[in-house]
Amino acid sequence: MAQQLRGNDLRQLGFPEGRAIGLALAQLQRKHLKKLSHTEQLTLLQNLLANPNDYLTHLDWSHTAAALLPPPSRHIALAERKPYALFGAEHIEQGAIHQMETAMKLPVTVAGALMPDAHHGYGLPIGGVLATDNAVIPYAVGVDIGCRMALSVFALPPKHLEQRVQELRKLLIDNTRFGNRDVFRHGQKLDHAVLDRAEFQEIGFLRNKLDTAATQIGSSGGGNHFVEWGVVDILDPANELGVPVGQYLGLLSHSGSRGLGASIANHYTKLAKDVCQLPTEAQHLAWLSLESEAGQEYWAAMNLAGDYASACHHQIHQRLSKALGERPLAKVENHHNFAWKERLATGQEVVVHRKGATPAGAGVLGIIPGSMTAPGFIVRGRGEATSLASASHGAGRAMSRTRAKQELGEADVRRYLQQHHIELIGGGVDEAPQAYKDIHAVMASQHDLVDVLGTFTPRIVRMEGGV
Repeated sequence: MAQQLRGNDLRQLGFPEGRAIGLALAQLQRKHLKKLSHTEQLTLLQNLLANPNDYLTHLDWSHTAAALLPPPSRHIALAERKPYALFGAEHIEQGAIHQMETAMKLPVTVAGALMPDAHHGYGLPIGGVLATDNAVIPYAVGVDIGCRMALSVFALPPKHLEQRVQELRKLLIDNTRFGNRDVFRHGQKLDHAVLDRAEFQEIGFLRNKLDTAATQIGSSGGGNHFVEWGVVDILDPANELGVPVGQYLGLLSHSGSRGLGASIANHYTKLAKDVCQLPTEAQHLAWLSLESEAGQEYWAAMNLAGDYASACHHQIHQRLSKALGERPLAKVENHHNFAWKERLATGQEVVVHRKGATPAGAGVLGIIPGSMTAPGFIVRGRGEATSLASASHGAGRAMSRTRAKQELGEADVRRYLQQHHIELIGGGVDEAPQAYKDIHAVMASQHDLVDVLGTFTPRIVRMEGGV
């Protein structure tokens, strides 16, 4: 074991007084770094001191490197607030509006919009859409990167649900997993090409994330994530799905990129905060330039997480379709909590962040869910420029999770579900239908943003817990 370095050793190398010395000494106590010889440790620190920018995305040294950068280059003032479009203002709490107005003051902000399901979040509000100039904001994407909806439509009538409730309930229990501990075991797993992606080896931060990703693939998260059977009602005879007007059995899932997306969001948010120090009210909106190594890394990692989330949904629907013994007539899938490179009507290329907002470009299909007791909507985007070609991603919360737990009793929630003929497996009072806004009011606030092709009405819902 190498002789332990002390603060004076780092000062002699030229480390400045302050945070960088403490961070460096703490890192050297890590097991794999303790194995380095005294000379190797000194050489490593000399290289770090001489080229801190080269270590800003290093798994071990990113925080120390950021602390070595000159403070003046990392302090950024907010600009004058730019205008933004607001849909369904009467449904949106003041906290979400305040967050959006803060985001519109960023120097990199070009345009923005707030959806009618918006509510308070970290950084950009949930339901916020933000266009920036050559910059990506990890917390404007969100923690659950690439979270999405996926719908399968089967050539079975609604009476299939009524006649086979227990059978369909068992299919959900046997073929879905929720949360961090309840995953598919050895021999139950399905393979997927996303686990072979080069990014897991090429991006240093992701090298130790592959095992977790492989363990959790095909499963769903907790919170508001679900897999449910319900009735699909196709209303538009000109729908792009090629499904005749009528009612069908449907399978709808909502989940994201699991632990992989969360770790990416947290890691690159810390990097962004180190190199882009903003006033307190805007600190969660720190960005990474897409010209920087860290920005390019985050972009690649974000896209990987989005593809991983999609793979999880594909496996959920693959398992349940096989168990049902039916092939879907049609599928619809869309995602939020993501950033896209797009062009505005002016021709300017921007990075559009949709945190809890559905892409609604002209002709783009998507699903906007309601709640357990309210229908969701199959929609076609209209490409409305003022909304940055976006729409809501659901009904949106009317109560915070904490308030829902304080005000709603479990017995009352169960009674409410029974009145609406909903079979629920798992879930908690924080996800009660009463905690959500009226989806019909939300849809009325965005009739210029999407056309409705059909609806999905839940009947058997599976969430975390309950088995």
